[in-house]
Amino acid sequence: MSYEEKTVRRNYIYKGKIVNLRCDDALLPDGRPCTREVVEHPGGAAVLCVREGKVLLVRQFRYSYGEELLEIPAGKLDLGEEPIRAAARELEEETGFTASLEPLTVFYPTPGYTNEKIYIYLAREIHGGTQRLDDGEFLDVLQLPLEEALRMVNEGQIKDGKTIAALLLYSFRNQ
Repeated sequence: MSYEEKTVRRNYIYKGKIVNLRCDDALLPDGRPCTREVVEHPGGAAVLCVREGKVLLVRQFRYSYGEELLEIPAGKLDLGEEPIRAAARELEEETGFTASLEPLTVFYPTPGYTNEKIYIYLAREIHGGTQRLDDGEFLDVLQLPLEEALRMVNEGQIKDGKTIAALLLYSFRNQ
């Protein structure tokens, strides 16, 4: 049996700069009608940068949570932008570093209500440069030993999903 749900009609409630909100009419796999709320998001790209045993993280205030979070450098994809280009752009803008990038994983942060995908890359051949923050962007760049970052994940001090996924996957693959 297929568990695919069929979209009958897309009903847009809000179209914004970063997200759109829909409340769709759909059909369950058994044919019964249902509604599905969907937050459309263009996706994001992030970079795990491990250099000389240290992880490059940024600390910034996240309005939606009302607190500062530690995260790997990341940002939203621009319309039509390739994820690897967005990752390179965000790494340089937020930290000043440039690197060659290789895919690490694609992360689905909240599949219950959004179509957002975050493309996570691993930095290689890392070079310093000049930080170029976006207007209105405020953050600190930190370099923590990998073991300390993993301890912070385990103790709940790093709460960002993409950062947790990237650190654990990197650690798992490099055991």
